[in-house]
Amino acid sequence: MGLAVRVRRTYIPPTKKIFEAITSGVPKKMNVTLSPDYKPRAKDKFMNARMLEYFRQKLLNWKTDLLSESSSTLQHLQEGGSVESDIGDRATVETDRSLELRTRDRARKLITKIDEALERIEKGSYGYCMETSEPISLSRLEARPIATLSIEAQERHERMEKTHRDE
Repeated sequence: MGLAVRVRRTYIPPTKKIFEAITSGVPKKMNVTLSPDYKPRAKDKFMNARMLEYFRQKLLNWKTDLLSESSSTLQHLQEGGSVESDIGDRATVETDRSLELRTRDRARKLITKIDEALERIEKGSYGYCMETSEPISLSRLEARPIATLSIEAQERHERMEKTHRDE
């Protein structure tokens, strides 16, 4: 059996030039109105005020959905005080509860990552790889708005994890 090794990611802050490009023209409190059909485009200036607002709204909506689901799960678990007489039914109920609790735990961790992404938007570092300071592709951010690594950096990270795990 191989040893599990945790690879520690270090954050390399964007260079001053990149940071100035990120923050230029982006007010701290964004008063940007987006049309309902707005989608970021690769030809636009990367992480302009409209893009940042788009991703901020996307993250906030995602967080709201997760909190709503969490609330309904909590309510469901509080109501579930019935005692099943059949041992099979009791096992099924316990398995369902365990699954719901694990799902809520994953949602809680996801909410933390969403909050971190929102913080990166406020700081002006959102959308840039934490390893290379290069822009993360819009398609990746669209699919996973909490992404902190570019696809290339993520693949390198996963290869390193697999290499160290197999040793």
